Amino acid sequence: MLRTREPGGAPGAEALRAVLLGRGPSEPWDPVTEALLHFAARREHLAHTLRPALAAGIWVVCDRFLDSTVAYQCFGQGVPRALVDGLAALTLDGLRPDLTLVLDLPPAIGLGRVATRGGADRYERMPDATHERIRAGFRAIAAAEPERCELVEAARPPDVVAASLREAVGRRLGVPLVDPLPA
Repeated sequence: MLRTREPGGAPGAEALRAVLLGRGPSEPWDPVTEALLHFAARREHLAHTLRPALAAGIWVVCDRFLDSTVAYQCFGQGVPRALVDGLAALTLDGLRPDLTLVLDLPPAIGLGRVATRGGADRYERMPDATHERIRAGFRAIAAAEPERCELVEAARPPDVVAASLREAVGRRLGVPLVDPLPA
Protein backbone atom coordinates (compact mmCIF):
# COMPACT_ATOMS: atom_id res chain seq x y z
CA MET A 1 0.00 0.00 0.00
CA LEU A 2 1.22 3.49 -0.88
CA ARG A 3 0.31 6.45 1.32
CA THR A 4 0.49 9.81 -0.41
CA ARG A 5 -1.03 13.29 -0.26
CA GLU A 6 -2.22 16.29 -2.21
CA PRO A 7 -1.11 18.76 -2.96
CA GLY A 8 2.19 16.92 -3.13
CA GLY A 9 3.12 13.29 -3.49
CA ALA A 10 5.77 13.79 -6.19
CA PRO A 11 8.79 16.13 -6.33
CA GLY A 12 7.21 18.74 -8.61
CA ALA A 13 3.92 18.52 -6.76
CA GLU A 14 5.68 19.03 -3.42
CA ALA A 15 7.25 22.23 -4.79
CA LEU A 16 3.78 23.47 -5.70
CA ARG A 17 2.50 22.42 -2.26
CA ALA A 18 5.04 24.73 -0.65
CA VAL A 19 3.71 27.60 -2.77
CA LEU A 20 0.04 26.78 -2.14
CA LEU A 21 0.23 26.21 1.60
CA GLY A 22 3.02 28.65 2.36
CA ARG A 23 2.81 31.69 4.52
CA GLY A 24 2.69 34.07 1.51
CA PRO A 25 1.73 35.73 -0.68
CA SER A 26 0.45 38.54 1.49
CA GLU A 27 -2.42 39.01 -0.95
CA PRO A 28 -4.75 36.03 -1.49
CA TRP A 29 -4.42 34.06 -4.70
CA ASP A 30 -6.96 34.61 -7.42
CA PRO A 31 -9.22 31.55 -6.96
CA VAL A 32 -8.85 30.38 -10.58
CA THR A 33 -5.05 30.70 -10.39
CA GLU A 34 -5.12 28.66 -7.20
CA ALA A 35 -7.25 25.96 -8.85
CA LEU A 36 -4.80 25.82 -11.77
CA LEU A 37 -1.88 25.36 -9.37
CA HIS A 38 -3.72 22.50 -7.62
CA PHE A 39 -4.31 20.78 -10.95
CA ALA A 40 -0.69 21.27 -11.98
CA ALA A 41 0.39 19.59 -8.72
CA ARG A 42 -2.22 16.86 -9.19
CA ARG A 43 -1.03 16.11 -12.72
CA GLU A 44 2.57 15.73 -11.45
CA HIS A 45 1.28 13.45 -8.69
CA LEU A 46 -0.70 11.40 -11.19
CA ALA A 47 2.17 11.05 -13.67
CA HIS A 48 4.98 10.33 -11.21
CA THR A 49 3.29 8.58 -8.28
CA LEU A 50 -0.29 7.44 -8.76
CA ARG A 51 -0.21 5.89 -12.23
CA PRO A 52 3.06 3.97 -11.63
CA ALA A 53 1.76 2.60 -8.32
CA LEU A 54 -1.59 1.59 -9.76
CA ALA A 55 0.10 0.01 -12.79
CA ALA A 56 2.20 -2.06 -10.37
CA GLY A 57 -0.94 -3.26 -8.60
CA ILE A 58 -0.26 -1.22 -5.46
CA TRP A 59 -3.17 0.07 -3.43
CA VAL A 60 -3.04 3.84 -3.01
CA VAL A 61 -4.35 5.80 -0.04
CA CYS A 62 -4.24 9.51 -0.76
CA ASP A 63 -4.90 12.32 1.70
CA ARG A 64 -7.04 14.62 -0.47
CA PHE A 65 -7.76 14.51 -4.19
CA LEU A 66 -10.25 16.07 -6.61
CA ASP A 67 -13.06 16.40 -4.06
CA SER A 68 -10.87 18.71 -2.00
CA THR A 69 -10.44 21.04 -4.96
CA VAL A 70 -14.19 21.04 -5.54
CA ALA A 71 -14.88 21.76 -1.86
CA TYR A 72 -12.18 24.39 -1.37
CA GLN A 73 -12.11 26.16 -4.71
CA CYS A 74 -15.73 25.78 -5.91
CA PHE A 75 -17.69 25.85 -2.67
CA GLY A 76 -15.18 27.81 -0.59
CA GLN A 77 -13.92 30.33 -3.11
CA GLY A 78 -16.56 30.42 -5.84
CA VAL A 79 -14.64 28.93 -8.78
CA PRO A 80 -17.20 27.71 -11.33
CA ARG A 81 -17.70 23.95 -11.13
CA ALA A 82 -17.56 23.69 -14.92
CA LEU A 83 -14.01 25.05 -14.87
CA VAL A 84 -12.89 22.50 -12.26
CA ASP A 85 -14.66 19.68 -14.11
CA GLY A 86 -12.90 20.72 -17.32
CA LEU A 87 -9.51 20.78 -15.61
CA ALA A 88 -10.21 17.36 -14.10
CA ALA A 89 -11.06 15.97 -17.55
CA LEU A 90 -7.85 17.46 -18.95
CA THR A 91 -5.48 16.32 -16.21
CA LEU A 92 -6.81 13.13 -14.62
CA ASP A 93 -7.22 10.83 -17.62
CA GLY A 94 -10.46 9.56 -16.08
CA LEU A 95 -8.87 8.51 -12.76
CA ARG A 96 -11.40 8.52 -9.91
CA PRO A 97 -11.08 7.16 -6.38
CA ASP A 98 -12.87 3.92 -5.63
CA LEU A 99 -13.63 5.14 -2.12
CA THR A 100 -13.49 8.58 -0.55
CA LEU A 101 -13.64 8.93 3.21
CA VAL A 102 -14.92 12.37 4.17
CA LEU A 103 -14.03 13.23 7.76
CA ASP A 104 -16.79 15.64 8.75
CA LEU A 105 -15.97 18.11 11.48
CA PRO A 106 -17.44 21.47 12.45
CA PRO A 107 -14.87 24.12 11.44
CA ALA A 108 -14.57 25.51 14.97
CA ILE A 109 -13.45 22.11 16.27
CA GLY A 110 -11.07 21.55 13.37
CA LEU A 111 -9.50 24.98 13.73
CA GLY A 112 -9.19 24.40 17.47
CA ARG A 113 -7.17 21.28 16.71
CA VAL A 114 -4.98 23.28 14.33
CA ALA A 115 -4.27 25.76 17.10
CA THR A 116 -2.96 22.99 19.37
CA ARG A 117 -0.40 21.87 16.82
CA GLY A 118 0.74 25.42 15.97
CA GLY A 119 1.60 27.00 12.66
CA ALA A 120 -1.63 27.21 10.66
CA ASP A 121 -1.18 27.11 6.89
CA ARG A 122 -2.77 29.56 4.47
CA TYR A 123 -5.95 27.50 4.12
CA GLU A 124 -6.36 27.11 7.86
CA ARG A 125 -6.19 30.90 8.21
CA MET A 126 -9.13 31.47 5.85
CA PRO A 127 -12.24 33.15 7.30
CA ASP A 128 -14.75 31.08 9.28
CA ALA A 129 -17.42 31.59 6.61
CA THR A 130 -15.10 30.04 4.01
CA HIS A 131 -14.56 27.00 6.22
CA GLU A 132 -18.33 26.63 6.61
CA ARG A 133 -18.76 26.67 2.82
CA ILE A 134 -15.96 24.12 2.41
CA ARG A 135 -17.60 21.81 4.92
CA ALA A 136 -20.94 22.20 3.13
CA GLY A 137 -19.13 21.33 -0.10
CA PHE A 138 -17.68 18.11 1.26
CA ARG A 139 -21.06 17.14 2.67
CA ALA A 140 -22.75 17.86 -0.68
CA ILE A 141 -20.17 15.76 -2.55
CA ALA A 142 -20.69 12.86 -0.14
CA ALA A 143 -24.48 13.12 -0.44
CA ALA A 144 -24.33 13.24 -4.24
CA GLU A 145 -22.06 10.18 -4.53
CA PRO A 146 -22.91 7.78 -1.69
CA GLU A 147 -21.66 4.80 -3.72
CA ARG A 148 -18.14 6.29 -3.59
CA CYS A 149 -18.15 8.53 -0.52
CA GLU A 150 -18.44 7.65 3.14
CA LEU A 151 -19.15 10.52 5.55
CA VAL A 152 -17.48 9.90 8.92
CA GLU A 153 -18.24 12.05 11.98
CA ALA A 154 -14.77 13.21 13.05
CA ALA A 155 -15.64 15.19 16.20
CA ARG A 156 -15.57 11.97 18.20
CA PRO A 157 -12.47 10.66 20.01
CA PRO A 158 -9.65 9.60 17.65
CA ASP A 159 -9.98 5.88 18.46
CA VAL A 160 -13.71 5.96 17.65
CA VAL A 161 -13.06 7.81 14.38
CA ALA A 162 -10.33 5.31 13.47
CA ALA A 163 -12.70 2.40 14.16
CA SER A 164 -15.35 4.03 11.95
CA LEU A 165 -12.81 4.44 9.16
CA ARG A 166 -11.71 0.80 9.41
CA GLU A 167 -15.35 -0.30 9.38
CA ALA A 168 -16.13 1.82 6.31
CA VAL A 169 -13.10 0.52 4.38
CA GLY A 170 -13.79 -3.07 5.44
CA ARG A 171 -17.42 -2.78 4.38
CA ARG A 172 -16.37 -1.50 0.94
CA LEU A 173 -13.77 -4.25 0.57
CA GLY A 174 -16.05 -6.91 1.97
CA VAL A 175 -13.58 -7.89 4.70
CA PRO A 176 -13.14 -6.83 8.31
CA LEU A 177 -10.04 -4.71 8.87
CA VAL A 178 -7.93 -5.09 11.98
CA ASP A 179 -6.22 -2.32 13.83
CA PRO A 180 -4.03 -0.71 12.51
CA LEU A 181 -4.06 -0.50 8.71
CA PRO A 182 -0.97 -2.15 7.20
CA ALA A 183 1.85 0.08 5.97
